Amino acid sequence: MAERIVVVGAGPAGLRSAERLRERGFGGELIVVGEEPYRPYHRPGLIKPLLTGKMRPRDLRLPVLTELDATWRYNTRASHLEPEEHVLHLPGGEEIPYDGLIIATGAQPRHLEGAPRHDPRVHVMRTVADAMGLQKNLSRTRHPLVIIGGGFVACELASAARAMGRDVTIIVRGPSLLRHVPGGDFSQTISALHEANGVQILTKAWVHHWVPQPEGIAMHLNTGQVVFAGAVVLAVGSVPAVSWLRGSGLILDDGIMCGPTCHAIGANDIVVAGDAARWPNLRFDSAPRRVEHWLNAVEMGRAAAENLLAGQQNARPYTPLPRFWTDQHGMRIQGAGSPALAKDTILLTGPVEVSRRVTGYVAAGNLVGLIGWDTPPAMLKWTKELEAQSTKAMRLRLARRSPSRPAPRADVTTQLPLARLTPTYDELPPLRP
Repeated sequence: MAERIVVVGAGPAGLRSAERLRERGFGGELIVVGEEPYRPYHRPGLIKPLLTGKMRPRDLRLPVLTELDATWRYNTRASHLEPEEHVLHLPGGEEIPYDGLIIATGAQPRHLEGAPRHDPRVHVMRTVADAMGLQKNLSRTRHPLVIIGGGFVACELASAARAMGRDVTIIVRGPSLLRHVPGGDFSQTISALHEANGVQILTKAWVHHWVPQPEGIAMHLNTGQVVFAGAVVLAVGSVPAVSWLRGSGLILDDGIMCGPTCHAIGANDIVVAGDAARWPNLRFDSAPRRVEHWLNAVEMGRAAAENLLAGQQNARPYTPLPRFWTDQHGMRIQGAGSPALAKDTILLTGPVEVSRRVTGYVAAGNLVGLIGWDTPPAMLKWTKELEAQSTKAMRLRLARRSPSRPAPRADVTTQLPLARLTPTYDELPPLRP
């Protein structure tokens, strides 16, 4: 059994992978390296609870579900990796040899070319410091908040700002919000929801010229419009935080390329979890993809830790059913599966209007995804059906490819009870108020 395992990344994937190592009986040295100076925290809580003042940073701390007995290296960014030498390099020339490595460095906000990132009124939203900076900025100005981008972060920020009574404008290059979900219905419904709640949406628009001024920032758009903002948030997507791995020999292509068991390709003692991993979810197909959902980071962290201890020959494919949720303007929107893979949609339950509706997403005659609007009971029912259908489809697909071998188990992760009593870990640096 490995004597020292190093976890790079102290977010949910890193924390839950460390827990799983101990639960599976790893008794060696455990080191967790994190770039931020904080305990692991609940990142989805940064927007509405923290930004609106309903919670303080310390309220977002993640509970530890088991005794870790780990060395925590906070405020430390990994600088380089030598897989053949099994050595992790830290700033200042420090080297940490390892017997097993879990990479869970997540993602970082994408940069918008031409944007004045040096201006304190221009923000991104990824960390506690980002949220607190935006909160402080909004408290100093009554000018509108302008959000550039049309994804989930942009939508949730707009909802939170409207709940605070702030004027909000979203600038999006496409014709509507959240266009990555197949079929125009979802995107159009989201856009209508925001407009009905007072959000101004400027579509097919981008900033042509930035003009910082004493009271705010003026933005000249390609449409000829001029928009003035007291604060601007760049919500134009994210990129995997893997630049420190350049030159390591690992395959980097929109994340770290992994096999179905979360092992980095070409390295039998390295697994990857969370937003930085690009792997084939055999539940749907063999194409490697990244999944940037909170719950996937948690589940993949556990699965990666199990497979690291099991060894590549005995590891089992990680085949989750992704689930996600978002709250916007009082509407709870839940998703399951991979709607982006669909070619068609079908109404599964509920009236024609949005409230309490579940839409199914279909590819090659198979249900591959769900989106529900304010209907948790119906989503629970249909998520079970989706899991059953996708598991059956996966087994048939894999059996056709390898008729002499039994299809792998679909359920390769063990859910841990989140309500379990959790030990304190006061030795870790706290989130500052």
